Amino acid sequence: MGSEGGIINSENKLKLLCLHGFRTSGEIIKKQVTGKWPESVLQKLDLVFVDAPFPCQGKSDVEGIFDPPYYEWFQFNKEFTEYQNFDECLAYIEDFMIKNGPFDGLLGFSQGAILSAALPGLQANGVALTKVPKIEVVVIIGGAKFRNPSVAEKAFSLPIQCPSIHFLGEQDFLKQYGIELLDSFVDPLVIQHPKGHTIPRFDEKGLESMLSFLEKMEKELKEMEKEEVGVNNTS
Repeated sequence: MGSEGGIINSENKLKLLCLHGFRTSGEIIKKQVTGKWPESVLQKLDLVFVDAPFPCQGKSDVEGIFDPPYYEWFQFNKEFTEYQNFDECLAYIEDFMIKNGPFDGLLGFSQGAILSAALPGLQANGVALTKVPKIEVVVIIGGAKFRNPSVAEKAFSLPIQCPSIHFLGEQDFLKQYGIELLDSFVDPLVIQHPKGHTIPRFDEKGLESMLSFLEKMEKELKEMEKEEVGVNNTS
């Protein structure tokens, strides 16, 4: 667990809240990540999995592959421009982070990745996550931008400074949108994979990139924690 008020826990693992895809669950993304990612990556991460707030309101694409129950973060129209229960979704995530944090950042897949990509900007603009520490890192797997102009403006009006990893699948139907998302981040790390809309395994190059990114993040967060302790001791 994270130290009281600290940024990184005592084992120097990045603590990430994992947001699952549309009409899946925390248990499903847990199986996907822990089943596909090697121990060398997993041992550097403290992953916390949560179910979205709303029970699935239609057929899930993972029926027959993963067992129910299935959940969704919010509902949307066909064009993905209008959302229902969006504010409730943001409040639910913040509440979970207050009760189970502090978190260093977010890992999201699909609908969870779209949320994870937008939350640092929404937080910086005071629209969401105002009661929790600043998001320091995001891991985006199969992500895209919100298409609602108001939400997009609040999330992406300024370049997102926090370090980010973006997994882009060669056959992912969201690939083009994932590429567009990169423009909103300062110095994003991209990991390509040959698969579709899925949480991928690593090839050698991707694994190397991931591990060096995580090591860099560990160092940076440790430095920040030292600075915080120094400030607290002098005040």
